[in-house]
Amino acid sequence: MIINIIILIAGLTMILAGAEILVEGSSSLAKRARISDFIIGFIIVGIGTSAPEMVVSFIGAIKGNADISVGNIIGSNIFNTLLVLGVTSLIFPITISRQNLRRDIPVNLFVTVLLILLGMNKSIFGLGNNLLSRTDGILLLLIFIVYIFYSVKQARKVESAPASESKDRTFKLSLFMILAGLGALIFGGKIFVDSAIKLAEMWKVSDKFIAITIISMGTSLPELATCIVAATKKKDQLALGNILGSNVFNILLILGGSAIIHPLSFCDIHYMDAGVLLASAIAIMASALTFKKNKLDRADAVVFLIIEGFYLAWLTATV
Repeated sequence: MIINIIILIAGLTMILAGAEILVEGSSSLAKRARISDFIIGFIIVGIGTSAPEMVVSFIGAIKGNADISVGNIIGSNIFNTLLVLGVTSLIFPITISRQNLRRDIPVNLFVTVLLILLGMNKSIFGLGNNLLSRTDGILLLLIFIVYIFYSVKQARKVESAPASESKDRTFKLSLFMILAGLGALIFGGKIFVDSAIKLAEMWKVSDKFIAITIISMGTSLPELATCIVAATKKKDQLALGNILGSNVFNILLILGGSAIIHPLSFCDIHYMDAGVLLASAIAIMASALTFKKNKLDRADAVVFLIIEGFYLAWLTATV
């Protein structure tokens, strides 16, 4: 068991390091091409911090293990919202902009509701199967493409100047970093998923439990680190944008792509899992309208952390 835990940690370390190298290399290459800082941050960094979840879920789908793919994303989105935003807003309250309230927060809530309706249609409506089909995956990816296109189009309206050219790294070095980052992500993700499944078997707990707890928390470390650093530097919009972007990417891009690779069963997803996922998305919207309006303050943070605590206690009690 100790060896499997060591392999799990080693795999996670490779995933996190690979994501960091990939983001740095991609950002450097993008700046050399004079792509704006906003687009670099929104697309490259946003997807980059979701890269660990992407690798783990895609590998889970390839292996036909839906519990790993689905549990990883559900757990990650819950962890991102309740724990990461909770801790971040405890450090420094987060201002919610008009754009957040009109576009980003509603989109986060919409895709969360859509995922639950598509994945749990039998439990909710008594129709079909609790399955995210390839058709559902295509729908999610199409929504993702439209969302990215619209966001970039809106961003270009307010961009004042192109980013400065990066002279820190050569083209070859940036390309090497991208390839090395991808390699570390893929290999690290494979051994991470394999060791997690073996631990689940040894501990006699479900793959879903491992995915929602250990795997999702581990793959959310980039978001946690990014948000804490942003909070200490009082860059609250960066923190909120990172989480909202990551949550939307997780559902639309990662689960959409995973479902296309292999249809994903939601049979092991409990009403409580779906309920807490939905509650976490609603909580962000409610926080913008209650206590101190248009702000995630410390009162909201306490509520977020209490919900997360109860959910983890429920998961542990039902193992």
